[in-house]
Amino acid sequence: MKFKKSSLTSHPFILLFISILSVSISSIMIKFSDTPTSVAGMYRLFISVIILLPFIPWKMFRSLDMNKKDWSIVILAGLFLGLHFLFWMESLVYTSVASSMVLLSLQPLFVMIGSYFLFKEQANLFTVFCLVAALFGSILIAWGDIGISKEALIGDGLSLIGTIFVSAYLLAGQKVSRKMDANVYSIFVFFIGGIVMLIYNLFNNYSLVEYNSSEWTYFLLLAIIPTIFGQCIFNLLLKSIGATTVSVGIIGEPVLAIILAYLLLGEKISLFQFLGGMMTLFGMGMYFWSKSLKYNVQN
Repeated sequence: MKFKKSSLTSHPFILLFISILSVSISSIMIKFSDTPTSVAGMYRLFISVIILLPFIPWKMFRSLDMNKKDWSIVILAGLFLGLHFLFWMESLVYTSVASSMVLLSLQPLFVMIGSYFLFKEQANLFTVFCLVAALFGSILIAWGDIGISKEALIGDGLSLIGTIFVSAYLLAGQKVSRKMDANVYSIFVFFIGGIVMLIYNLFNNYSLVEYNSSEWTYFLLLAIIPTIFGQCIFNLLLKSIGATTVSVGIIGEPVLAIILAYLLLGEKISLFQFLGGMMTLFGMGMYFWSKSLKYNVQN
């Protein structure tokens, strides 16, 4: 998957919106399937690697200027990605799309803290205000699921753990983004993440091949839509706009997922979810408005 550099530098926020919309669809697709989530996640990553490989010149692999520390970060990123999919996709078995997705909104908080310690990035008061507004909206969205059942709490816990892992994944990606092409990086981390899920599937004796054609189509769509047009673009944007901005954009994922769940799954939208969604969009809008002004000045 290759984008022209001019397109990336001129329209990073358009690409971010496309990626957020793409990953929002994944929760709906997972709800539609009875396949073990770890199997779906494994094929999602492995098929993405197969699709990406033909677009990467082999000279890019040979010309990598990476030391042992850089490679260790890439390996850790792949482990974090695999564990993220393992926990988050499994959370959808126990809880609603809305609740699981909303907990992913905590990503900016974790990423902002990590960015401060790893990259010495300091957030100004306006950025903190926008983030708090968006997170408050996310809390409102999730309010209806609190205390519903033991299963919902288990699902929310799994989603929270998955959120911590994906935050670490984004930070690791920013760390090596200037040393490795985004597409090459995606291939390595997707493959390592797929291996993590393969080991889990073998340990649990899940079938790896006995699925009908509709399930294989589902695996393919998971690879193309939320992975290549979602995760790949996230990796691409880490170098230009950073992990914090990417993670703030992902706050919009619950809002889009809730709308899609309402349209496709018939899940009701409560008053709390509606008000929370508006608050989340307000916080995001203010954040990206300030970022776009700063970005336009720099370019």
